[in-house]
Amino acid sequence: MAQKKRALLYGATLILVGLIIGLGISSNLNLLSNGHTEETTISKESIDILSRTGQAMAEVAAAVKPSVVNISSTKTVRISGMQSPFSDDPFFRRFFGDQFNQFGRPREHKQSGLGSGVIVDKDGYILTNNHVIKEADEIKVKLSDKREFKGKVIGTDPKTDLAVIKIDSNHLPVIRLGDSDKLKVGETVIAVGNPFGLNQTVTSGIVSATARANVGIADYEDFIQTDAPINPGNSGGALVNVKGELVGINTAIFSTSGGYQGIGFAIPSSMARAVMDNLIKKGKVVRGWLGVSIQPVTPDLAKQFEIKEERGALVGDVVEDGPAEKAGIQRGDVIMEFDGREVSDPAGLRNSVAGTPPGKMVRLGLLRDGKMQKVDVVIAELPADLQKLRGGFDNLLKGVSVQGLTPELKKSLDVPRRITGVVVTDIDEGSPAGSLLMTNDIIIEVNRTRISNAKDYEAVVSKIKSGQDVLLLVFRNGSTTYLSLSAR
Repeated sequence: MAQKKRALLYGATLILVGLIIGLGISSNLNLLSNGHTEETTISKESIDILSRTGQAMAEVAAAVKPSVVNISSTKTVRISGMQSPFSDDPFFRRFFGDQFNQFGRPREHKQSGLGSGVIVDKDGYILTNNHVIKEADEIKVKLSDKREFKGKVIGTDPKTDLAVIKIDSNHLPVIRLGDSDKLKVGETVIAVGNPFGLNQTVTSGIVSATARANVGIADYEDFIQTDAPINPGNSGGALVNVKGELVGINTAIFSTSGGYQGIGFAIPSSMARAVMDNLIKKGKVVRGWLGVSIQPVTPDLAKQFEIKEERGALVGDVVEDGPAEKAGIQRGDVIMEFDGREVSDPAGLRNSVAGTPPGKMVRLGLLRDGKMQKVDVVIAELPADLQKLRGGFDNLLKGVSVQGLTPELKKSLDVPRRITGVVVTDIDEGSPAGSLLMTNDIIIEVNRTRISNAKDYEAVVSKIKSGQDVLLLVFRNGSTTYLSLSAR
């Protein structure tokens, strides 16, 4: 009985302690609610500002999204097979037949790609990146309303990584073109595209820098740099300002992981507009040419040439009978102004010249012997031999890019004067000639036909059929050698 009383007394004690603790907690809560600590509040003004900002961004996105499309492409990639050491042995061929050599034959497989594009004309013209549709056998375009169309390539410009395709439709939602030249660092921009195939994705950020060059993406670079998240699949999509105007074509990311790391690049709309107009009206891009070799003005060179500002483009050489020589431009001149605009570096001058219509007279500001001079020069069209010829042929030389062998290239590659032909500048992955040709090879002959320039090369190679063998004579490492490309 005494034990039972002790248990009851112990239980009552626990209940009493619990009540005391509960009263203490309640008291503390009352103290907090009575104003001993301040409650965090958001002012109505702040809420209104953020709400208006969010609403504005939503309106811009809603206006732009219908004009951004999803582009999927398919292309055939040729992979070289393993070559057997006995494949040409008559004994093995007699007993095992041609099946013995099957594994040594090139194989083909379909490769798919995803990207974005921007509708720039209500009749179906779409602006995108060249690398999105490069060498595609089939292009499919999906609109924001889920309709799908087959895309046709109108023209490509690998030098800027731009392309124009067309779909058979009309009355399409068209994006407004803005003036990228007016963009300022810190300005808000919105990127719209299809990263990783996720349709109609919108991200925002600011303009981090303008006129970015020497990135290594294209031959002509004048990129807008932005921190708006851009990922694989965004290529060809729209970069717009707060007015919903197209100011850039999203092109690439700077990444070590393949994903977004805060640096993206877009081709400015001013450059895209000029390329697009050329491709639609002429089927190719016509560029201006000054006829000079230029280099940056380094601190040491600035001192030697008495240049107060470390900017401009130093003329290292002048092409004989070119526009610059005819205008009196000399080696050692520093081009400081072009058509009323300051020249910051060689890349900027190169872009300005390329964007000038051939035949137009422009005024250059030159620094010669420490004194400024004004020179008028008539811009000419870039000669064919100075242009890179991309390997868009349907034969064994598909994917091989070449360029005319200029005196400058001969000198830099240490090519003897007697050698003529074209130089291999690039070989696409999967090219049938990739296992034999190398960059900087000089192609002297194709199928026993002498090659003197890029026009000769195009004339000969364009007539080679897809299943036809090709015999090349090339100059490599100081000597000439024959290379045989086999279609089997």
